[in-house]
Amino acid sequence: QVQLVESGGGWVQAGGSLRLSCAGSGRTFDTYVMGWFRQAPGKEREIVAAITRTGSVTYVAASVKGRFTISRDNAKNTVYLQMNSLNPDDTAVYYCAASPGVGLVVREYQYNVWGQGTQVTVSS
Repeated sequence: QVQLVESGGGWVQAGGSLRLSCAGSGRTFDTYVMGWFRQAPGKEREIVAAITRTGSVTYVAASVKGRFTISRDNAKNTVYLQMNSLNPDDTAVYYCAASPGVGLVVREYQYNVWGQGTQVTVSS
């Protein structure tokens, strides 16, 4: 089973950018659909973006569409979340997750491997 480690979180001013990375261990990374989720204080965890095994199809939540981009490099066992035009509402702990599903997976319960999370804080 793959293990996931996120990096790239931090503090940024509104309007700024961050790129999150999620490195997967093992040689089966490309058999997983990958997703990014976030959980803000006092709120439920929500999906931000997802990407198919080959990276040919992506999903981005409406709340971040046009600002966030998900991509993956299977040769490096890594999935990325490029976040632009950040605003305070994007403040949350961001989690990388892996699903053995087929196609595009957007339901949280379909993901069975999770990273430890990385904090993103956007100040106004």
